[in-house]
Amino acid sequence: MNRPLSPNSWQYRELNAKTPGLSHLSDALISLVEAGEPVVAGSADLQYSNGLNKFAEHYPDRYIQFGISEQNMVTAAAGLATTGLKPYVATFASFLGLLCCEQIRMDVAYCAQPVRLIGHHTGISLGFYGTSHHATEDIATMRAIADLTVVSPADGPQLAAAIKASADYPEPIYFRIGRGREPDVYPIDTPFTFGKAIEHMVGEEITIIACGMTVHPALEAARTLNAQGHSVGVIDMPTIKPLDRAAILAAAGRSKVLMSVEEHNVLGGLGSAIAEVLTDEGAGIRLVRHGIHDEYSLIAPPTHLYAHYRLDAAGIADVARCAMGIRKAA
Repeated sequence: MNRPLSPNSWQYRELNAKTPGLSHLSDALISLVEAGEPVVAGSADLQYSNGLNKFAEHYPDRYIQFGISEQNMVTAAAGLATTGLKPYVATFASFLGLLCCEQIRMDVAYCAQPVRLIGHHTGISLGFYGTSHHATEDIATMRAIADLTVVSPADGPQLAAAIKASADYPEPIYFRIGRGREPDVYPIDTPFTFGKAIEHMVGEEITIIACGMTVHPALEAARTLNAQGHSVGVIDMPTIKPLDRAAILAAAGRSKVLMSVEEHNVLGGLGSAIAEVLTDEGAGIRLVRHGIHDEYSLIAPPTHLYAHYRLDAAGIADVARCAMGIRKAA
């Protein structure tokens, strides 16, 4: 029988060295425990991929290794919550948001258990792992479940702030996070409020509304366009449910076009949520939904996929130019 790899293995050291953003999840949970919160954490054999190995080292009696049994992990977390504990469980978003949908719906949300579900490596960030590991439908699935909050942090510091803010949040939460390599948008300890958007720039020609890993490239794209004489705004929408309706309507009132950007299918995701608000309020403004256009994403390195789907800064800027009518769509 092969022995499991030691935590001191070069593979694990290299993984954590290359993905410094992984530390934010454990650091936030450790701070909650130190503050007296009854936090427990668990993962489905992916503690080195989501950074929970650091939490496990600090509090081994508060960490549960569930093995490759994601559905069981979610149901067990719901059970732990009934005892007064505050469970935070993590695995790949493709498994958590899709494979575990029934358990999240029935055991967590329907039973109103304050479980924190952390789906990492969202969208196309798993690259070569392919379609089975790409999570481009999880926003649509999770936001359709009643009484479930859906959060997509832009970076590690925002994730940490949201985790800390979740300590006393009454409803279950689905956190949609990346792979720990996202460039920082926010400094450490930036306050986080569920349901509130963050306005970075105000634009009269177009306002880009982004979430998750697309916030950083959206900001880069806006800076490029503004430097070229355009008026481009950017809003970070970290809470996809409940959505900050006021921020959307304010942007609709001052911009000629709105554009959503997400690492997700354009059907059912952030863009669809924004469209629902505009329709409900009768806001007569064009909305361009940018993301993956209802297809199974290709298999390639994540950086290549971001460029292919125009989710990098250059691609977002190009789509924005089309939306503003500066050039024809490709």
